[in-house]
Amino acid sequence: MALRRRSCLLTAMAMGVLVVSCVAGTATAKKTGQLTVFWGRNKNEGTLKETCDTGIYMSVVISFYSVFGHGRYWGDLSGHPLNGIGDDIKYCQSKGIFVLLSIGGGGKDYSLPSSQSAADVADNIWNAHMDGRRKGVFRPFGDAAVDGIDFFIDQGAPDHYDELARNLYNYNKMYRGRTPVRLTATPRCAYPDGRVERALQTGLFERIHVRFYDDAKCSYNSGGLSGVMEQWNKWTAKYPRSEVYLGLAAGNVAGKNDNVHVKALYYDLLPNVQKAPNYGGVMLWDRFSDVQTGYGKTLKNWA
Repeated sequence: MALRRRSCLLTAMAMGVLVVSCVAGTATAKKTGQLTVFWGRNKNEGTLKETCDTGIYMSVVISFYSVFGHGRYWGDLSGHPLNGIGDDIKYCQSKGIFVLLSIGGGGKDYSLPSSQSAADVADNIWNAHMDGRRKGVFRPFGDAAVDGIDFFIDQGAPDHYDELARNLYNYNKMYRGRTPVRLTATPRCAYPDGRVERALQTGLFERIHVRFYDDAKCSYNSGGLSGVMEQWNKWTAKYPRSEVYLGLAAGNVAGKNDNVHVKALYYDLLPNVQKAPNYGGVMLWDRFSDVQTGYGKTLKNWA
């Protein structure tokens, strides 16, 4: 089961945001309406509850569980207080919004040096953040359980992440009628991403959010449509059983020009990626940038 709970005409531009009206027209590609956002990287982005109350996103990825693999387990939410996040997770879920926990990120305090470390990390994730309740394991979000785990492996060796994926997914065998552990991944756009390739080859990942930003080879503003499509076609062809999401930067960060202008997104980029039969939707990095730009609200009906 995938993480899921009209043609539009551009009519005006004001304050840098396109206004759309939906009419019968020229849509030629599949739209899913699925918009995912990463949350947790800036204390000024608002709460998780506020993020879910926007009505923009169908799933939110908490980032990051960033210390693991060497007997220590911890997350970094960039100044967000832990108090209340568990209640927010349950609130979002009550609205039909999936909440995932992303592991990895840009830090250097994680890796899987052995098969045993992969087993230990899976055990900690299950008992600290999901349906496990083993006594003595600290649960930073209280009794709330996230819906799945996202692999955002940007540092270190690729070793044993396939084993971590299998260990996590095996917890599903204890349940009938539901899947408490759903797996997604957020690789870099240049195919293949060696750090998660072995994990993805397990076939256990139902969604892949490919980051088409922060890489001149396949960022739209650097490589153009052809640069994106060359890699997009590889990802969608290699993993036909996974839904592949177009990962976009919701705003530019200092020194980078990764944010795709909404006009180019509407007329050029989205109509082409949406032709893939396993196109899943759009992933935005991140909520803080989206608060500043309103990007997600603009493209919600186009995804």
